Amino acid sequence: MKTLLSDIRDCEVCKAHLPLGPRPVVSAHPDAKIVIIGQAPGTKVHQSGIPWDDASGKQLRKWLAISDELFYDETKIAIVPMGFCYPGKGKSGDLPPRTECAPLWHQPLFDQMPKLELVILIGQYAQKYYLKKEAKSNLTETVKVFQEYLPKYFPLPHPSPRNRFWLTKNPWFDKDVIPVLQQLIKENIT
Repeated sequence: MKTLLSDIRDCEVCKAHLPLGPRPVVSAHPDAKIVIIGQAPGTKVHQSGIPWDDASGKQLRKWLAISDELFYDETKIAIVPMGFCYPGKGKSGDLPPRTECAPLWHQPLFDQMPKLELVILIGQYAQKYYLKKEAKSNLTETVKVFQEYLPKYFPLPHPSPRNRFWLTKNPWFDKDVIPVLQQLIKENIT
């Protein structure tokens, strides 16, 4: 695992396409039972090198009902984004994650994490990649039927502050989804 993580952190496959240059952000350990697959680091995470070290990460930890200490314990939770580096700015936010990372690095990482029980898929890119044809027509519909993907996958919207409108429009998320997520986290962490 150490060699693989070192190889990922040294990766420059899409260097020419990265406005801030490569700085792959990943956290994994052979004992991890949960993996969080998000989109790609934002500028703050690119600067710090710490996954989910931003407002989205604070919201995610609130949804999971866990401390920062537990969230960053790689022996419990692996953090493997769809794109490992900051992809740049688009018209309405960051660009989509680079498509090179997941096919190149995900399976080798998962092959070295035999205890994985739960894969949390955050956002449409992770959901489309992993759920393939099983994903519904949009993120809302996919998250609404999250139980169809259990026990392996748990789809979530992105916890970005930009998604406040989505959360307000979909009160069932806090009422029906978050309690199940928190229970699964508790079961897989202890």
